[in-house]
Amino acid sequence: MRVFVIGSGGREHALCWKLKQSPDVQEIFAAPGNGGIAEVATCVPISQENIQELAEFAQSLQMDLTVVGPELPLTLGIVDEFIKRGLPIFGPKAVAAELEGSKIFAKQFMLRHHIPTPAADICESETELLTATQRRKFPYVLKADGLAAGKGVLIIQGRNDLDAALRMFFRDKRFGRAGTKVLVEDFLQGEEVSFMVLADGTRALPLASAKDYKRVGDGDSGPNTGGMGSHSPAVVLNKGESQRVLTEIIQPTLTALAEEGREYRGVLYAGLMLTADGPKVLEYNCRFGDPETQAILPRLDMDLLPLLLQSARGKFSVSKLEWKKEAVACVVLAAQGYPDDYAKGLEIKGLEEASRIEGVIVFHAGTSRKEGAVFTSGGRVLGVCGKGATLAQAVSRAYGGAREIRYENKYHRTDIGQLVLKRMHHA
Repeated sequence: MRVFVIGSGGREHALCWKLKQSPDVQEIFAAPGNGGIAEVATCVPISQENIQELAEFAQSLQMDLTVVGPELPLTLGIVDEFIKRGLPIFGPKAVAAELEGSKIFAKQFMLRHHIPTPAADICESETELLTATQRRKFPYVLKADGLAAGKGVLIIQGRNDLDAALRMFFRDKRFGRAGTKVLVEDFLQGEEVSFMVLADGTRALPLASAKDYKRVGDGDSGPNTGGMGSHSPAVVLNKGESQRVLTEIIQPTLTALAEEGREYRGVLYAGLMLTADGPKVLEYNCRFGDPETQAILPRLDMDLLPLLLQSARGKFSVSKLEWKKEAVACVVLAAQGYPDDYAKGLEIKGLEEASRIEGVIVFHAGTSRKEGAVFTSGGRVLGVCGKGATLAQAVSRAYGGAREIRYENKYHRTDIGQLVLKRMHHA
């Protein structure tokens, strides 16, 4: 079979890497791909938002399945375009992807269907936002309504944060159209966890749990990013809680979407806060998480291709997914300055040395390849994953791999998994 993967990040490299292992996959194409994806797939220079061109390319090569990595093409309606042309594609249609495309739509949807989520106000101007914040004590959360690559969520600890946020949203228009409406949300205490399922419109097959580290600095300090690391299992979510998430959040979400004419196929991702009152949804994503996918897919003990095909066709023929009894940790190597300004085009050394360490897999995120050398081309450059019998071993291998890799403005968090390991140790 011929498979087409859309996107250019670490998540897409992990998807190509896993699909390559399927006995039924003859060829993989990726648009636009990156320096690592180029090793396992043929990269095609088509931008991920150019839906017509992507559909024409898929049609000309008669792709047996297209897998959409990022959220933007999904919210732009790539799935609708492919279905219209009779092309098999994995992901939700635009009306279902609105769950991620608009934080306000998602919040109103959850309130309508009694899905547990923090209370919030919807604001369309600076004046409305100030009124909503006066009713709240610090800290609280401000969220850009539209897509902001994981960076549109601000935690407001005091007046200075609020002034800076007002400037970002309304004066500097940092988030463009995504920030014209803002959600003011209660701040929840608890443990954050990513819960992903494959959905076929009615049924959900849970993926292994994962924990994502969103803030740029150690100890969860600094601004939000697309994700600085992850590990699977999440450890903070036990079997009973996972079941509760499925029955109280995921299944009601799928049922309600279908009732509203928004049948959901693809990956449904709930970003959860485990509070004293039970799990609550902070946000929905309509695709595989990044970097959670890099930690989850190496643990999947079955062929990924038929699962994605069954989801796309709207009918699973398996009732559960099989997982290896191992842990995987992913450490994101970024460029100093991310998520703000950073330099690109710096040569990366040590990739082969890192890959030679037992249990280490290196996924490329923001890289490009020129004349046999690999260069940085994004804020998140690589995802160094370590597999191990225990989480401690997985974390140690991931950091071992990270140490071997060199480029000029390399930056990473040094505490991925540490707090969880400490707690396991004291439990």
